[in-house]
Amino acid sequence: MLPPRPQHSNAFRLRRTQNWLALGFTYAAMYMARYNFGFANKSLSDAYGWDRAGVGTIISTATLIYGLSALFNGPLADRLGGRRAMLTGAIGACVFNLAFGLGAYLGVLGTGTLLLGYLASVWTLNMYFQSYSALALIKVNAGWFHVTERGVFSAIFGSMIQSGRAAVFALMTMSAVVALPWQWKFFLPAMGVGLMAVVTFLVVRDSPVEAGLEAFDPQDATSGDTEAITLGYVARKVFTNPVALTIAVAEFCTGFVRHGFEQWFPRYMQEAQHLALDHPVFQRGAAAVVIAGIAGAFIAGMLSDWVFQSRRAPVAFIGYAIQIASLAVIWMAPSLLAIIIAFTLNSLAISMVHSMLSGTASMDFGGKRAAATAAGLFDGMQYIGGSFTGFGLGWVLDRFGWVAWSPSMIGFSGVGAVLMLVLWNARPRPGASAH
Repeated sequence: MLPPRPQHSNAFRLRRTQNWLALGFTYAAMYMARYNFGFANKSLSDAYGWDRAGVGTIISTATLIYGLSALFNGPLADRLGGRRAMLTGAIGACVFNLAFGLGAYLGVLGTGTLLLGYLASVWTLNMYFQSYSALALIKVNAGWFHVTERGVFSAIFGSMIQSGRAAVFALMTMSAVVALPWQWKFFLPAMGVGLMAVVTFLVVRDSPVEAGLEAFDPQDATSGDTEAITLGYVARKVFTNPVALTIAVAEFCTGFVRHGFEQWFPRYMQEAQHLALDHPVFQRGAAAVVIAGIAGAFIAGMLSDWVFQSRRAPVAFIGYAIQIASLAVIWMAPSLLAIIIAFTLNSLAISMVHSMLSGTASMDFGGKRAAATAAGLFDGMQYIGGSFTGFGLGWVLDRFGWVAWSPSMIGFSGVGAVLMLVLWNARPRPGASAH
């Protein structure tokens, strides 16, 4: 049985709203400084003559480091607190987006291996600091939201995160920005992240108590625990939990599909469908993808809390099933309209899965005291899976063309769906590991 929903004071609700608005928009700004790369993918090839595998090397290296860093930074964020972790990530993302753009002016590096190595190193450092962002967001929210509220509130956060995608899609497809040199695709997001880092410093607090409010028990997997929050404690809470480990494997699959889609679809539209980034059809399609992502987060949250009694796996299963159907349509490519509709549904499905597993299940099964560690495991595995979509998928595309793009992702969605069937009834128990 789930505990009853809590009754919050107006002061609590107001302060929580301020907290998550600041935190959510900071994370959205960091999304801009992460998913801007896809819109520079083809520009880098055009400017320096690199093939898809060469550009994919940057994606693979950076994404792998993000995944590994999230695994190790999760326990660190549990110790530091979410506010400090978010500030660390935002400052680093700002600095290294600027450094990536400045690569355009380092003529001493030439246009070959040295420049490629510089850009791969800088983007890898950006992704290291990006890895703090999801951990920080989940760590803070775990202290402010009851287990019965998390599905719907994760949907609200999911929509704010998608606003980062909306911003980067809108910005990168504006004719004025498309006409600028490629480095401005990194300078502009860096400015946004820097601004939101200041807002986070001023507004965000880790817990209601730190904001001057009463103590609050979210009734999750670590409620009632009094043991000190050491690295051993958080590791034991998360890495010995079979539910958490199963979700981690599913998130590896999610990562391959999510990054295989998000890192390459702008280039797919440019090369396979012959649409410029500022073409109206591309712009409308990109907008639809973002709106679908927002809708997916809300659908997932409402289904989870209101239909499946705060279980996350059934909703994630539905998301994986939609992914399979959408990718099959893209594979067959019957028309441009059908492809855009499939892109849109795939974005909705990816958002459903991401919202439920990385966004919500990490709070549930890690608990307030170990939420960042669980988020690090889930998000880390997702990005490790995504790392295979850089050089590996770039090599496949160089060898077999765009016809191989969609089918390379379908099997991973299928494995994720099967794992969600295994976890269909999983829910956390206060003060104990979930079974």
